[in-house]
Amino acid sequence: MATNIMHSAQAKSIGGRDGRIESTDNVLNLELTMPRALGGRAREGATNPEQLFAAGYAACFGNAVIHTARQAKVSVGNISVDARVELFMNEDNLPTLGVALHVNLPDVVQAQAQEIVAQAHQTCPYSRATRGNIDVNLIVTTDAVVAA
Repeated sequence: MATNIMHSAQAKSIGGRDGRIESTDNVLNLELTMPRALGGRAREGATNPEQLFAAGYAACFGNAVIHTARQAKVSVGNISVDARVELFMNEDNLPTLGVALHVNLPDVVQAQAQEIVAQAHQTCPYSRATRGNIDVNLIVTTDAVVAA
């Protein structure tokens, strides 16, 4: 276990995928539902673990991009990260996750945007934790126009 803990978060699941989750500070208190695609009833207003993972990964990765750009002294503008988490059966017939991260850096030219995102993927805690365990596809877009 790490000895230099920077932050700690704790949550409890009650009832699995068709139950609820609660953080110890009760900031997070959500109902969970099994998606229809997995045989559930997909209750209105309830979430699922894949949505929660997508939200956490998107936020963490976005911060890694911002930090990487700051270190390189590059202004990236109002970046966005759209994370898509997919649950599928792998070749061993085991449930497996896959992630696609669509990162938009509106104020950076494409080549530089790709460099920043690649570096952020090396430092992001979520990327490091999942590396070698799940496929993560990086899609990088930008709105910047290259001067002629």
